Amino acid sequence: MNVRRSAAVLAAVAVIGAATPATADTSPSPSPKLPSALYGDSDPQYDGVWRQSLALLALHTVGVEPPKAAVGWLTGQQCADGSFAPYRADTAGACDAKTMVDTNQTAAAVQALAALGGHDDVTEKAVGWLKSAQNKDGGWGYVAGGASDTNSTSVVISALAAAGEKPAEVKKDGKSPYDALLELALPCEGDGAGAFAFQPDKKGELVANADATAAGVLGSLGAGLVVEPGEDGAGEVECEEADGPEQAAANGAAHLTDALAEDGHLTSALAGAEDQPDYGNTADAVVALAAQGAGEQAGKSLSWLEKNAADWAAQSGPAAYAQLIFAAHATGADPRDFGGTDLVKQLGATGPAAEKTTEAEADGKKDESESDSGFGVWWFVGICLVAGVGIGFLISGRTKRQQP
Repeated sequence: MNVRRSAAVLAAVAVIGAATPATADTSPSPSPKLPSALYGDSDPQYDGVWRQSLALLALHTVGVEPPKAAVGWLTGQQCADGSFAPYRADTAGACDAKTMVDTNQTAAAVQALAALGGHDDVTEKAVGWLKSAQNKDGGWGYVAGGASDTNSTSVVISALAAAGEKPAEVKKDGKSPYDALLELALPCEGDGAGAFAFQPDKKGELVANADATAAGVLGSLGAGLVVEPGEDGAGEVECEEADGPEQAAANGAAHLTDALAEDGHLTSALAGAEDQPDYGNTADAVVALAAQGAGEQAGKSLSWLEKNAADWAAQSGPAAYAQLIFAAHATGADPRDFGGTDLVKQLGATGPAAEKTTEAEADGKKDESESDSGFGVWWFVGICLVAGVGIGFLISGRTKRQQP
């Protein structure tokens, strides 16, 4: 569900831009020296909380206790109303109308902090804000008041579930987030059969979007960024009329399976790069397929990532490493030997030194003399696009998903 990406970014820009006063100065301002507790060394103005959340969640998932300073940085980014902006250089001052808070950063933070435990006060406030930002159709947009989109709705569903809520019971005007997702699911006939759209286009039509489809599958299943390996799923099924979220998830997984079948990867939605692999969306698709139980194609695409994604992750930073760790974890692969790359070590090297290795990791490393507990030293391709218009977009590495 994550940073992500491109078509979605453009849609989010259109939505957010429409709500931005014409006189507002949306040009990026220079960022001060980056805090030592932050993962990644790129400008965090548009994805700081997102990439920090993914990094912490990924480390926790593989049994590494994240540094207290890194967790503290994340909790310290929260506004008084419970929301999160991508990056607040000065947290001493209160958030105001100019603070670009959004649902994606907030939902990602909830998932990470809920998994780590001990931050109920932070997550409860964040969930309260997310509920207040729910649209009348049951879904969420990237910003409060923005039109609902598949990626944002799905990442919020994941956050609600992580915090112990029942997403189906979180309603606005009688509509749940699952109702919103069903409205964004394509039928089984015609182009893009079974996929999810990011949002309706300008003509009100639904156009298949691979990134949104991966997010939509997870959201419809009530799953989050972390999917446990070996979970029983419905498996690979044919597209049928979606009478509920489970069937919509199955349809979306069938669409992704078809899209991945030929090359093992998805292609970029960026203009001029349509023939280039989209590593992040492919990793997200692997997690979605694993959650659905479509393990065969998930495994094939993971193998493709193991052979081809190392350079992309090194260039993209912590959120990218996290996405690959989530994909490996969901399929039962070893993220410490991912095509010869230790994703855990590489991720840890982008941030502060880890506190220690948890018992879960220690059990898995008994036979190894080296330890990854002292690492010294996402997400989006879309972030570059967003930065160009001064929008604090996402979460979504999902941004590009279109994109959470």
